[in-house]
Amino acid sequence: MNNFKKIGLSALAGSLVAVSAHAAEITMSGGASVAITSGDETGKSTYYQNDSITFKVSGETDGGLSITTSLELDGDASGGAGGDFDSQSLTIGHDSLGTVIFSAHGGSTVMGGFDDMMPTAYEESFALVTGNLVINGAGTGNDLWRYNSPELMPGLTAHVAYSSQDVAASNANAYTDMGVKYSPEMVEGLTLGYAVGEVDQPTTGGGANVNGIDESTMFVTYATGPITVGYQASEADGPTATEDDDSTSFGISYAITDDFSVSYGEHELDLGSSTSDQESEGFSASYTMGGTSIKAAFNETTSVAGVNGTDREGYEIALVFAF
Repeated sequence: MNNFKKIGLSALAGSLVAVSAHAAEITMSGGASVAITSGDETGKSTYYQNDSITFKVSGETDGGLSITTSLELDGDASGGAGGDFDSQSLTIGHDSLGTVIFSAHGGSTVMGGFDDMMPTAYEESFALVTGNLVINGAGTGNDLWRYNSPELMPGLTAHVAYSSQDVAASNANAYTDMGVKYSPEMVEGLTLGYAVGEVDQPTTGGGANVNGIDESTMFVTYATGPITVGYQASEADGPTATEDDDSTSFGISYAITDDFSVSYGEHELDLGSSTSDQESEGFSASYTMGGTSIKAAFNETTSVAGVNGTDREGYEIALVFAF
């Protein structure tokens, strides 16, 4: 090859690299936290650390599709001795057609995102206590397809999700759900939501598995000034009474300043397999200064998992950094 050809190919290669780099936007964000927590006042408090870095590459095709691939590097000990890749997704968006997301790992179903919509400064009222049960939010975040619509009318969006992987059992078949969220223009601060889903678990190979558990949830939140209040009702309807569960939640948050917020919440779970209701309540607070936050939650539950007389308290205090 003569020198002229070498120079020409080198120039072409450099041009291609420049075009590719110009067409894509690469971003990196992350966070780290250290916390002290306990899920039972009879047990000892423990410390843990979370940290993650999320890489995103975004671009747009000639046809007007926006493409984003995202990968989270999670250093949490649960991901293995040296950490592991966590959330991994591909997002295909269009201004007028909506967004399709394929999550290889760490995605969210509609019910998973709607499972608790109560306002809170940190954790949900039923979190942190060892043994607490909740309903809904089923469906895995792995190999998950999800569609989010654009606004169908002012303030109204629709969402659909499907997964064929494990759902609450190692041999589960499929999980499908759908929901809508509406923030009417005529009532500023009001948000309404409703979602339904179906868990399809085969009865063979798993012993206690069942077919066709129908789940649903509805919520309403209202924000006015520094105060936000919310109410939510959820249920699971299975083929036997042991799969018929209902829950209600209430929450209120108050932004004392732009940096300091507090909240209080309650959650009651009526288990079809128990004569006692699991009742939880909790208080949360959060203070943020720049990229640093101090967050705390103190919760307690009576009749944990529907067992009368099993009462526990849990708490968590965390120092969180975002970058």
